[in-house]
Amino acid sequence: MHSEDLPIPGGRDVRATLDTPDADANADLAASPPDETKAHSASRIVVACPPHPQHRGHRGDKRLTAVSEALVESGIACLRFDYDDWDEGYGEREDARNALRWARERYDRVGVFGFSFGGAMATLAAATTDPQPDAVSLLAPASRLAEDLDAAEALADVEGPVQVVYGTRDDTADWRPLVERAKELECETVEMSADHFFVGQHAKVADAVGAFLVEQLG
Repeated sequence: MHSEDLPIPGGRDVRATLDTPDADANADLAASPPDETKAHSASRIVVACPPHPQHRGHRGDKRLTAVSEALVESGIACLRFDYDDWDEGYGEREDARNALRWARERYDRVGVFGFSFGGAMATLAAATTDPQPDAVSLLAPASRLAEDLDAAEALADVEGPVQVVYGTRDDTADWRPLVERAKELECETVEMSADHFFVGQHAKVADAVGAFLVEQLG
């Protein structure tokens, strides 16, 4: 796996790490024009949204890196990013949108993954970005951040396939409204006997999320 740090344009200071298969290590995706980069062999990418930045959430989160490693092993790139300064969820949603736009300019198939707060960000960004990502996977997602940042409600506006993975012993995130909505919408739901952080189960999480995204991104 090759990892490259790069900035994400869009008006806020967003830094990211792009993980790519070793075969793609010689492609300078950050510097290349979008049209040129899009012709590269790595035609699929997943944008990974980290957990709450005020609770030490960052792009190096163990669940994000585990999923990224699983994706790269299957030939799919992964863009893990950090949010800019805290903005009550609004700026963070824009950070996720800008990461999706960056990915869409350079890759043919784009997915998004988010853990906890990042799950809400992934949902809200997916529902309001044009074009929308081709697949969405959420891990222990927060259901609602504010009245107008309601991920459970926004789920109905996501057009592509959605997977929600949750732990039945999770008493940290308010995941139940979003999971219930996902079931109503007949999204794929994966139940695990786990706490919010999936302690000791990162590989199991990566297998479930990776398999879904690999299948949906083709």
